[in-house]
Amino acid sequence: MEAVQVSRGAFVSLGRAGYSKLACCLAICSFAGISGVARLGRGDEPAPASQESPTTLTVQKPVVADSGEAAAKPPKAGKLVICGGGILPDELGRRFIEMAGGLHARLVIITTASVLVDTDRIETKLTFWRRQQVENLRILHTRSREMANDAEFSKPLKDATGVWFIGGNQNWLTDTYLGTATEREIRGVLERDGVVGGTSAGAAIMSPIMIRRDRPELEEGPGFGFLPGTIVDQHFIKRNRQARLLRMLDSHPDLVGLGIDEGTALVVEGANLSVLGESQVMVCSPNVPDQPPQVRPLKAGIHVDLASLRTEAFQRHASAEKGNEVSSPEAKDEPKDSAASAVDVATVSVNADDAALPSTSDGPSDEKIGQ
Repeated sequence: MEAVQVSRGAFVSLGRAGYSKLACCLAICSFAGISGVARLGRGDEPAPASQESPTTLTVQKPVVADSGEAAAKPPKAGKLVICGGGILPDELGRRFIEMAGGLHARLVIITTASVLVDTDRIETKLTFWRRQQVENLRILHTRSREMANDAEFSKPLKDATGVWFIGGNQNWLTDTYLGTATEREIRGVLERDGVVGGTSAGAAIMSPIMIRRDRPELEEGPGFGFLPGTIVDQHFIKRNRQARLLRMLDSHPDLVGLGIDEGTALVVEGANLSVLGESQVMVCSPNVPDQPPQVRPLKAGIHVDLASLRTEAFQRHASAEKGNEVSSPEAKDEPKDSAASAVDVATVSVNADDAALPSTSDGPSDEKIGQ
């Protein structure tokens, strides 16, 4: 076993074998470099239940990225495992490793979102991964955009078959990596038909528009956009996040809202979506004229076509705007009711969040994948 530390906050390489450029990225936020302990309530960490739901949406406008290109293209191939946080069943980790090549998997675990990353306690987040029999395991971290643009730092990603983002503060991920060489190499993993996954903060970054925080007000910014046409939210049922995702969709009614609960994963293979784990993924549609908001569950074992969900969102928005149905150019041949046939429709109220369901997760254990 060989361990090489390039620099503090760079990477450690462990193992036996020893998309493009983005135009939009965030300026380094004012909290960069500030202790994560002071920011626990600012990203996607637990916050006091007594705080009221926000009513204002702030859009953090991206600046032109280092590349100077106008937009990012979706990955040509690849797979995603998007987990809603909490304690994850081992089957989710094993599924990720299987999709990355099993015994021949070459994994990179990105720990940057965690407040524990610069302490010895980060090992509690890595126990599951350390125990897996894979060809190569590397840990990658920095909070420096200069380092994230360094070819030597991003080198472990060049032959990786799987990349996993552990949970914490999603803003640290986009502020550090969006529009850098590291992000381009992660897209390269997808283009080689590899797999990118993550939990909690690692789920929030998957959509092109990301919920940065909801206190003191709801704020959005660009995500990595690995799952185009969506807004992803996490800890969805456990933390009563139905109302905040619907408010986001009010500003983006042509997008599909995907709320992933704890202990659960949305697995994306091409246009096919499937659900694994203990709870549900909720498909959310916003309030539009003459059409109330909807929240529909995708339960474990269900498969649904993403293109049909995007067509449905497009038609819902276009019908409200123009009074007639307009087919989406991305999925014009898809049956109109293909998405609805796979989900149970439930009309919901936007005035209050649903009551949280009791958690079925066990307590923290180094036998499981923590958030």
